[in-house]
Amino acid sequence: MEWLEQLNKSIDYIEDHLTDDIDISEAAKIAYCSTYHFQRMFSYLAGVPLAEYIRRRRATLAAFDLQQGGKVLDISIKYGYESPTSFTRAFKNIHQIAPRDAKKSGASLTIFPPLKFSITVKGVTCMNYHMVKKDSFRVVGYSVKIDKNMEKNCEIIPKFWDKVSSSGQLENLWLLMGEEIPGVLGVRRDNEVGEWEYLIVVASNAPLQEGMIEYEVSSAQWAVFADRGPMPDAIQNLHKRIFTEWLPISGYEYANAPDIEVYLDSNPKNLAFEVWFPVNEEE
Repeated sequence: MEWLEQLNKSIDYIEDHLTDDIDISEAAKIAYCSTYHFQRMFSYLAGVPLAEYIRRRRATLAAFDLQQGGKVLDISIKYGYESPTSFTRAFKNIHQIAPRDAKKSGASLTIFPPLKFSITVKGVTCMNYHMVKKDSFRVVGYSVKIDKNMEKNCEIIPKFWDKVSSSGQLENLWLLMGEEIPGVLGVRRDNEVGEWEYLIVVASNAPLQEGMIEYEVSSAQWAVFADRGPMPDAIQNLHKRIFTEWLPISGYEYANAPDIEVYLDSNPKNLAFEVWFPVNEEE
């Protein structure tokens, strides 16, 4: 399970740099994936976003420093806060008390130990999937820039879907859909200048219309999982199960290729969908 070993090494890197500016791209490189994939994988496996984990670990170490007599100003600088005020706000969010109160005897603090990922056996619910190898294919549709902070994207992407749907653009995409992949696709990618984008597109050879973009999805191998349920909970739960239940025992690694969501109808209360999970075979 080399990918799991590398993931734990990336956590070691983060732990070693909690008093520095943590380079997430370097942590992702250690885990053999892109920064986007690394943050997604981390959030599903750990149950919290990477940024929140880092906040919790810094607050834990800061509490130890305070109880050992450290000054609030010095500790706020040590853990990268712009001011004692911002440090105090973050500290109270974690510990429910102000930093100065943490110094007092008997102060109640919340401690978050370092993560260590391992394989565990869960549940008996089956997961059906099939493997798909595809040559590159063209998609057309609409795009939005997304943030390097995954927490912000939980707001950006749903708002983008609402915009595309309410404007009539989503209905138009259904009309342009080719036979390559039936359904409307949600695709995450790095663009040509290193920005993250989320695309709402269809596989199609149709000419571009005003306001549209086109993108060539590179050839890759995907594990394809199908399910049905209310949005967005059903697809989020499937993503989590793929990371926590299927990937650790599959013999595959998360590949550095676009992950794709395929929406097969337009019923948000019981929508049929697929998750195309990019993989490489473990060496």
